[in-house]
Amino acid sequence: MEVLKLGLKPITPQDIHDVAVLGRKVELSPTAIRKIKKAHQYLQSEIKKGKTMYGVNTGFGLLSNVRIAAHDIENLQYNLLRSHSVGIGNYLPDHQSRAMVLLRGANLSLGHSGVSLELVQHILKVLNRGVCPMIPEQGSVGASGDLAPLSHLALVLIGEGKARYKGREMSGAKALAAAGLKPIRLGAKEGLALINGTQFMTAIGALALIEAEHLCDVADLAGAMSMEALRGTTAAFEPEIQRVRPHPGQIETARRMKKIMLSGGKSEISESHVGCERVQDPYSLRCIPQVHGASRDTLAFVRGVIEREINSVTDNPLIFPDEKKILSGGNFHGQIVSIAMDALSIAVAEIGSISEQRMEKLINPAISGLPAFLTTKGGLNSGYMIVQVAAASIVSENKTLCHPASVDSIPTSADKEDHVSMGAWAARKALMVVTNTRRVLAMELLSGAQGIDLLRPLKSSVIIEKAHRLIRRKAAMMDTDRSLHEDMKYVETLIAKKEFEKTCLGGL
Repeated sequence: MEVLKLGLKPITPQDIHDVAVLGRKVELSPTAIRKIKKAHQYLQSEIKKGKTMYGVNTGFGLLSNVRIAAHDIENLQYNLLRSHSVGIGNYLPDHQSRAMVLLRGANLSLGHSGVSLELVQHILKVLNRGVCPMIPEQGSVGASGDLAPLSHLALVLIGEGKARYKGREMSGAKALAAAGLKPIRLGAKEGLALINGTQFMTAIGALALIEAEHLCDVADLAGAMSMEALRGTTAAFEPEIQRVRPHPGQIETARRMKKIMLSGGKSEISESHVGCERVQDPYSLRCIPQVHGASRDTLAFVRGVIEREINSVTDNPLIFPDEKKILSGGNFHGQIVSIAMDALSIAVAEIGSISEQRMEKLINPAISGLPAFLTTKGGLNSGYMIVQVAAASIVSENKTLCHPASVDSIPTSADKEDHVSMGAWAARKALMVVTNTRRVLAMELLSGAQGIDLLRPLKSSVIIEKAHRLIRRKAAMMDTDRSLHEDMKYVETLIAKKEFEKTCLGGL
């Protein structure tokens, strides 16, 4: 995999995924090196002039009016990291930690933070050599940046804190040594530059976005399989309908649904109910373009926010060597990311909500025309009855998680930081919604496959038959009751590993 060179072009959410999950290597471009050096040299020249600069030779927050003596400036940086490392709760998995390290390095590489080239290179060495700082998931209000989690990240850089290396937990000092690295010494402003920023919420947000966009594609496949089992019509997907309400996501979803359901020509199932008495399908079928499409459009907004944020400078104060300015501002405030993460939660939850309703139609004989609960031996067997119940429980959980974090605020730091974004929580719960919805879609795919089996010997479309075969590799049709727990986990894994995309959705 090609090395990601920071400073050549904007990084993307996919770049973050490739580095965090697949281990893609990262290095600085000559452009980035030049910018980092220039900002660092300007900051050093201003320090020598004896100017008072926030976070460089002053305290922090309410203590910003306290001037720090020159001989204490280095200690100030270390005290900052130690005092702010107050995260609690479960540690992030390694891929989320790696995403944070990447974004911290990328932020500093833009050349407006005033840090040394050695510090940025050290961050990338830590990343490339597989040292994963152990970062607690709770403790950030997302205003002066993600202070607590980023402090835990930064501790490892100086040989403190905790880290994982090759799957083993150890001290930061031991992890660095195992990777052939030494702790770095921090200079003026470098402690503050390491912890001011939105890299916790943005790292998790970028990873959640990648999977959310993929779930939209899987949801179209699940919807198509359910629609076939329910013997629905593709009439609602005709382009004329979308043309007079031209939302991009709606148009794209309708195109995909029609392509899936008509791949290889009309299916035998579709041909079997031509001229039936049903005029219109339930909304959960007929309005798939309108609902899935709305989620697609919302995720397009979220992508724009995330792409801008991961290529932004979010620490404070900022160094502008060309303009000869050092300015204090609020780029560390995570409100825009917080709102985007709440929007992502809602968009993905709706994908799960309509999926659960399609399952309800599948098990309901009054609507489906199939055996009740998708079993031919009802009474003695309950079939898929509780699969839908379990899905309903998860959908309800998602509704609670969709309560917006971004409208909450609680004053902190002696009322100096009086409006906060709660972006860290918004991102964390967005990822929960994504995970929940992936599970609901797995349940629908499993239910839809059972419905298709009950219509045999009739065949479905080429794409749906490929998806059906993939499911049936390890999850057999259920003739008599058995635990479906492992079957559901299997299909969820197929989704997570993008097996449907590889097997039947590629090029759609």
